[in-house]
Amino acid sequence: MNSVKTYHRVLTIAGSDSGGGAGIQADLKTFAACGCYGMSVITALTAQNTRGVSAIHAVPVPFVRAQLDAVLGDIGCDAVKIGMLFSPQLIVEVAEGLRRHGVRRVVLDPVMVAQSGDRLLQDEAVDALKRHLIPLADLLTPNVPEAEALLGREVATTVDMAEAARALVGLGCANALVKGGHLEGGESDDCLYLGGEDRLLSFSARRIATNNNHGTGCTLSSAVAAHLARGLTVAEAVGRAKDYIGRAIAAGADYRLGGGHGPVHHFHEFW
Repeated sequence: MNSVKTYHRVLTIAGSDSGGGAGIQADLKTFAACGCYGMSVITALTAQNTRGVSAIHAVPVPFVRAQLDAVLGDIGCDAVKIGMLFSPQLIVEVAEGLRRHGVRRVVLDPVMVAQSGDRLLQDEAVDALKRHLIPLADLLTPNVPEAEALLGREVATTVDMAEAARALVGLGCANALVKGGHLEGGESDDCLYLGGEDRLLSFSARRIATNNNHGTGCTLSSAVAAHLARGLTVAEAVGRAKDYIGRAIAAGADYRLGGGHGPVHHFHEFW
């Protein structure tokens, strides 16, 4: 008799990117590439391509709740990645849903600005993020501009990144990963602060010269969530995710798609 198999289940709560390079689309591709079953709760629709975001349509809050309850009430999840939430009302609804269903292993990517520079989070939503959602996160994954916005101070060096990671844990999350892709230099360094261990870890990778970097933040945080769902520790999951995104960027560097910032190659291990 065959034994019953189970999936490693990962839920993404984020916005849809019609261009396919970031958001829900990137998350689901990453989950699949990392050996997990992906599910989604769509919080906003964007009219978006490689050049930028031309329109945003927020999903009504009651429908976000309906999606959450439908997925978590039946399938459940082993980890969740949270991306674009857009408004304070959506943030509160998602926080309440996570509590209602007892969700564990929460990776929060505080998406504020798209690669093109388009604003993806209302100004008044930042306070709601700090108050309601960051305290529920097992891992917070801001890039440098997002860390600056959350902390209200400049992050210009790797030393600043380490200090910012500590300060972000002070906002209530268990651990914080500050991503250094926006800084200058030949290396792309990320700084992880493990709050429970009071320990700092650095993850470095060679910076790849390419315009195909749309969705890198979404992809990294989704890969972390996938590896958490598979049973890895936060430090192990971040290390695996850093390796995955590096190879995805390298594999996608020579492709041409659209006239702006192209995507990474999520399925580089398969084709």
